[in-house]
Amino acid sequence: MNLFTLEKLLSNSGHNDFVSLTSAKALLCYLQKPSQAAEVDLILLDIMMPEMDGIEACKSIRADEQFKNIQIIFVTALEDKKRLAEALDIGGNDYISKPLHKTELLARIRAALRLKKELDWHTEYDRQIQQELTLAAKVQQNLLSEPFQNDQLRIAVSYQPSAKLAGDLYYWYKIDAHRYGVLLIDMMGHGISASLVCMYMSSVLRDAIKTMIEPEMVMQELNRHMLLLPTNNEDIPFYFTGIYLLIDTDQKTVEYINAGHPTCYISIDDKTTIPLQSNATAVGFFDHLHCQKTSFNYDHSLQIVLFTDGVIEALHTNEFVAERKLQLLASKHWHFSNHIFDEILPKHKQSQQSDDMCVILIQL
Repeated sequence: MNLFTLEKLLSNSGHNDFVSLTSAKALLCYLQKPSQAAEVDLILLDIMMPEMDGIEACKSIRADEQFKNIQIIFVTALEDKKRLAEALDIGGNDYISKPLHKTELLARIRAALRLKKELDWHTEYDRQIQQELTLAAKVQQNLLSEPFQNDQLRIAVSYQPSAKLAGDLYYWYKIDAHRYGVLLIDMMGHGISASLVCMYMSSVLRDAIKTMIEPEMVMQELNRHMLLLPTNNEDIPFYFTGIYLLIDTDQKTVEYINAGHPTCYISIDDKTTIPLQSNATAVGFFDHLHCQKTSFNYDHSLQIVLFTDGVIEALHTNEFVAERKLQLLASKHWHFSNHIFDEILPKHKQSQQSDDMCVILIQL
């Protein structure tokens, strides 16, 4: 079957939108035209061609992400099975042997076009989902507090989600002239489900800190709202770990509740580093959250380092080794900046982690 006969066969079968090209280089030039690339659904590609064979052409096409859904059917007279295997391994979707038979050729074309249509649908659907996730991530980012600084204290944060949406949430609020509430929570899991619960809790925790203020009351209110979430009789309820600080710069006190959260650290007057250990269960586990705040006094300065467990996992595979490193790091004076991950992790560990990471630095 020559090229003229093939063109006539395609036209008579209702496939009128096609272009005939006589070499692999002509094909590659055609695909580089911006107006053409998006319209190509299927390529019938002869393996044996002058200058550049079909396998090399296919390799070049597959190297370009925009052509990933184009179906490529190799046309070959070869009986070399290794060569055919190479053609398929390099990115060919199917092949048909010469001499071409009308019924078989049209059936393979129909199958390839159905697959292309389905792939295009999934590509467009994924594009829309990614667009919506990007918008949701912006909404979630807007719920997080900005770095804060006045003549009493400074708060900086570094935050690295493991995906577009995350399960870590932080918030701070100036309650009155000398009191500040700071809360960091780490929702069970990460990704979309954890982020949705975080966004639900965002308005709750803001109101709780503004109106209830005291650590026990704030955490118990958060626990009450977590229990309102339907669990559908699942064995594992929604829950989060968290640490809430109430800082009073007039009385020079820090009160906190750590609800099942990793141990964080407070450095007092550049002398003593004290662990902020867990003194309550995680929020959302039980109908009533039993907790009792712990208090510290200071004379002239404080440095508080809060973090989520994603930081521990990134720092070392052994949790105890990682916590020891964090304790040593927390005891030194940190440079106040918006890139406080640099104080803890080398650059290559600050991205592509399996869990969300958050570090908050508070200095008085």
